[in-house]
Parts: sequence; C-alpha cells; structure tokens
Amino acid sequence: MQVTVYLGKRDFVDHLDHVDPVDGVILVDPEYLKDRKVFVTLTCAFRYGREDLDVLGLSFRKDLYISTFQAFPPVPEERKPNSRLQERLLKKLGQHAHPFYFTIPQNLPCSVTLQPGPEDTGKACGVDFEIRAFCAKSIEEKIHKRNSVRLVIRKVQYAPEKPGPQPMVETTRSFLMSDRSLHLEASLDKELYYHGEPISVNVHVTNNSTKTVKRVKISGRIYLSVQHCPLGVCVCFHSDQVSSSSTFCKVYTLIPTLDKNREKRGLALDGKLKHEDTNLASSTIVKDVTNKEVLGILVSYRVKVKLVVSRGGDVSVELPFILMHPKPVEPPASRPQSAVPEMDPPIDTNLIEFDTNLRPKTSFIKREMEQI
Repeated sequence: MQVTVYLGKRDFVDHLDHVDPVDGVILVDPEYLKDRKVFVTLTCAFRYGREDLDVLGLSFRKDLYISTFQAFPPVPEERKPNSRLQERLLKKLGQHAHPFYFTIPQNLPCSVTLQPGPEDTGKACGVDFEIRAFCAKSIEEKIHKRNSVRLVIRKVQYAPEKPGPQPMVETTRSFLMSDRSLHLEASLDKELYYHGEPISVNVHVTNNSTKTVKRVKISGRIYLSVQHCPLGVCVCFHSDQVSSSSTFCKVYTLIPTLDKNREKRGLALDGKLKHEDTNLASSTIVKDVTNKEVLGILVSYRVKVKLVVSRGGDVSVELPFILMHPKPVEPPASRPQSAVPEMDPPIDTNLIEFDTNLRPKTSFIKREMEQI
C-alpha cells in the first residue's frame, strides 16, 4: 500500500438547495511520500465523442469543473472541521492519514452515461465525476495514471416530495375546405413516475371533421438539452380508428425501461459505476431554469400522442413527465421517550475492522494505488 483513498459513499445527492459534501481520507506511505505534497482533485467532465477518436491532439472531452485540495501539508485557509467519518478514520488509520473535503457546485449536471454502440470502445460518452489523489512537489507537475488513484463518484437527484399538477394538453385541427374540426385531448394520470412504473395515457378524440383517423401512435421520448435530439424509449402503434363525426376515448399504457432499449446507441442512462448495471437516466430538476451556467447533459421526458389522419396530415401533442428514483427512506431521527437513548460511541470505537492482511471490510469505499 502506497496511496489509499477512503470515502463513505459514492453517490452524493443534489438537494436543490445544497449538494452532499464529499468528505474522505487519504492514507500515504511516508517512504513513498518523501518530500512531496499530497493533492486530491475533484473533476466533473463531459465526454461528447468516442475516446478512440482522440487523435492528432484533438479531444472530445471538456472539463466542466476542477477543484484541487492540498491534503498534506494542510493549508490553514482550507482547513474545515472533520466529519464524523473522517474523525473515526483518522483515529484508526494513524498519523499518516489526511482528510480532504469538496463541495460540489449546484450548477453542475448529474452523472449521465450515453449508451455506447456495439462497435464502440473506450470510455462512454456522458458526464462523470472523479476523485483523483496523487503525490507531487507541485500541482503543476505532470501526473501519470500509474502514479495516481482514481475513483468515480456520482451526483444524483431523487424524486421531489411534492409532485406537480397532472399533465394535460389539447389541440384542435381544422382542415382545408371544411368548417368542421378534429379535437384531441390527452392527459397522464400523474406527473411523477418511478423507474419501472407504468404510465397511463388517456386519449380523447372528438372527430367532427370529414376525415378518418387511421391510427393512433403513443411514444415516450428522452430529450437531451445538449443534442436537442429526442430519442424514442418506448413506442407503440395502435390500429384504433376514429371515423368521421364520432368520438373516441381510450387509456394506453407505456412502461419506459432499459431492458427493451439496450441496442439504442446514444440513449441516456443514469451514471454507471464499473461492473454495475444501471437504468434509464433520471429527469434533471433545475432549481433556476433561467440559469445559463448549467452545462453538460440535462434530461427530460415527454409522451407524444399522434393521430395519423387520412389525406390530412398528422395531429400531435406532447405531455412532459418526470422519471426518477424515490428518495431512500431515512432512519427515524428521534426515539420514543420510553426507549433508552443511545449515546454516541467513544472516538476509539472501531469503525473499520482490519484482518491480518490489513484489508478493511466493505463498510466504506477504498481505492489503492497500483504498485509502482
């Protein structure tokens, strides 16, 4: 062991008014450190092109945010109170362990991965966050991958506690040489859906025209703010027809999942950690919609209802909705008065138990540097 990074978690939640702080500890072998300093960087990067295309000095990667923290020797101006996790880690790991601390800005996008194609190689496109630790005499010194520790983390959002109003939209289409029209009204049963939850689409058509609606098409689409290109997620065609001077009402069901869309290149997915599966990207919630500093990939969803009219073109409407994970249930903050209050354990209580090989258990995240 020469350089080891310890984190309590890899998912950091954006609460709209603040983001969970990134607090960790870095352990350095003094023989490896010598007269050098210990630095830790937090980087948010946006890769918008395949890694194998980075040739002739061109790079399809843009660093949206970089922050550097000098862990050793500590800088007095950057020193902050240690968190409970850091206190326990420092007590257990000894004098060669040093804390580091980052605050993720709120104007950064959440972690998003664009699904690669079958022939794509290298790092996938998308937005990712990375913690990097290394030893150097100065921050300007060139650092090689072999001499640094890298750990990917994620910035995530959870579904709001109070969903918005039920989406509903309507439109009326008049046709040439006719004084009668076609009226389409569509609505969803609610605005907020969790991943894997079915979406009920209520379609009501009043056809007072002389035209015939030959087919009804319902589709769910992901909209990416960077590409401005909608990608179909779940599409269903129905042969339902609406004759002239008649009405039609039906509820359709969509289930937007990744299982049936794994072959679609460029599909937005939640930020993916190595060796872990993921799901469709969650909707991005921006606190200030007028903030032009929001960069990277912003994700939104819409259901599109289209009526294919014989010799009259198409009539369509779109319904926005939110697709996210529910907020994890937090343990109760208070106990019944009859219960015996639990005191905080003393500082020397073992947070991490070591075996004879000095390998910590998986109650926290650890990343060691490769042997030089």
